Amino acid sequence: MQTLVLCDDYWHPARVPQTGLGALKEHPFTFDWIENARDWSAERMAAYPLVILAKSNNISAADQTGWMTDSVQAAFAEHIRKGNGLLAIHSGTAGYEQTPVLRSLLGGVFSHHPEQCPVTIVPAPGHPLCAGVDPFTLQDEHYFITLDNQQADIFMSTRSEHGQQPGAWRRTEGEGRVAVLTPGHNLEVWLHPSFQVLLLNSLRWCAKLL
Repeated sequence: MQTLVLCDDYWHPARVPQTGLGALKEHPFTFDWIENARDWSAERMAAYPLVILAKSNNISAADQTGWMTDSVQAAFAEHIRKGNGLLAIHSGTAGYEQTPVLRSLLGGVFSHHPEQCPVTIVPAPGHPLCAGVDPFTLQDEHYFITLDNQQADIFMSTRSEHGQQPGAWRRTEGEGRVAVLTPGHNLEVWLHPSFQVLLLNSLRWCAKLL
């Protein structure tokens, strides 16, 4: 399945999602990459049944100008409502507090994080997207989230000395599917076997393969 990945910003280099997604095994996805948001267009996105948002609201690593304009938000909402999938990972929730359409689409956004610390990923027992996922602890940015959609299906939480937060959730929008994973600042998190399974399960669900 052709998958469009939006990545790379001032704080989050493209190599992290590129390496993390590249390590997935036995999957049906082919990844195409956009690092500079000026290369994005609604027409280009329309060719992809699945989009991964792993990019904060920066045009690129060299240009911190916001790219999520009203027209871009509207295009994302229309694309998902038509039956396509969206998976937001880590920085894909950051810098979007003032983008109400995308924020509603995601169901919640990044608020803040303390200094990096040991963060424990706690899968929801028995949840289908957590099949094969064991709890683990690694150094990461512990994302604190403003969860707007109280009906969102939370399937993983994150825990550190600073408290506990929703770490992954899913929801539907029109005919489409949206999922969010908040860990993943450091490559070690992406490459952990349990996070790899969580990634793949989330991708499959967003793509309507689960």
